Amino acid sequence: MPRVPRLAPAAAAHAAPDAGQSRSQSPAISSGTPSRHVPIDALRGVVMLAMLVDHVREFFYLHAQVADPMDLGTTPPSLFASRLLAHLCAPIFVALTGLSAWLYGQHRGGKPAAAAFLFKRGLFLIVLELTVINFAWTFSLPPQTIFLQVIWVIGLSMIALSGLLWLPRPALLAIGLSIVFGHNLLDPIAFAPGEYGHALWALLHDRGYIALSDSVRARSSYPLLPWIGVVALGWSAGTWFGSDISAPTRRRRLLTVGVGALVLFLSMRAVNVYGDPHPWELGSSPVETAMSFVNLTKYPPSAVFILLTIGTGALLLVLLEQAPGRALGWIAVFGAVPLFFYIAHLYLLHLLNLLALSSLGPNHGRLFSLPSVAALWLLAGAVAAPLWFLCRWFAGVKRRSNYALLSYL
Repeated sequence: MPRVPRLAPAAAAHAAPDAGQSRSQSPAISSGTPSRHVPIDALRGVVMLAMLVDHVREFFYLHAQVADPMDLGTTPPSLFASRLLAHLCAPIFVALTGLSAWLYGQHRGGKPAAAAFLFKRGLFLIVLELTVINFAWTFSLPPQTIFLQVIWVIGLSMIALSGLLWLPRPALLAIGLSIVFGHNLLDPIAFAPGEYGHALWALLHDRGYIALSDSVRARSSYPLLPWIGVVALGWSAGTWFGSDISAPTRRRRLLTVGVGALVLFLSMRAVNVYGDPHPWELGSSPVETAMSFVNLTKYPPSAVFILLTIGTGALLLVLLEQAPGRALGWIAVFGAVPLFFYIAHLYLLHLLNLLALSSLGPNHGRLFSLPSVAALWLLAGAVAAPLWFLCRWFAGVKRRSNYALLSYL
């Protein structure tokens, strides 16, 4: 994951853009814009706020960076919980990318329209990751390391889905499930740097560095293969949001998937044989044992990691579909323009850190860090407020504009 030069290594990003726009099937959850499904935007908003806390940690808690999996000997429970919460972001966003692509096709011309949109939007996201977003993390030109993170992998997943969506839904669902549950069988395969196949394997499954020249390298923070499975499952769930499915039926199915995924997670993790390359261990206290149990591998996401996060996401969507309209609309402001939020918050956090460093001076070597996890949450709340107004403003700009490029933001 990227590290902000002289500020600290910044970690992988957790939020990403929506793949399309959707329509509510229930008047209680409809918005002023009939093409959007407000609970989906609200779910994006929830996980983006969790991501915001984690990225405040990346920029403002530089003396206590955490590894993946986290070192339980050095990571206190409060910091562990903050990082664990952020684990929800990438899986939920990738799944919603597939779901929103299905909804986009329903409103814009079926599979041909969805495939064309996915391919073009995927290319756009890849270029954005390599340019605007990499610079936001590092403020370095030319970069020494190009970080291939969540926006990159969502772009590639969209391109992959643009081809896979032509398969019958049962076949695509089977592919998604096979990848999610089977990719950990590939964990023993590894290629050393310089070996034939190292670069391809680093992009697909085994996180690592890829030499691009004598002075520039790439870091495959988000290996692609498991995320193709997640985006395929998101597309497969799209039919639950069709006009022929009632809201209560959809919620029952989401509830079944959510509970089922969490039960399967508990079962696989308890057995401690397959599903994550890092088995859990008994700790010196119940809290430490619980932390070990949920200390899962994200890069690439293990099978049990996906079960825990996607299962939680399904249950959150059930709750949000029944949430009060005012609260739902407030949080949906963030999720209505997620890519804009993602870019804006990175630049804002990086600039705030530079401002703090220049005005207050370093307090940890050459770095500036906040004193506690509570301070991280307070700063995240303070940053969320102006971002909410920025997102509301930009959503209005998008609605009023006919400029094609804005549709990708």
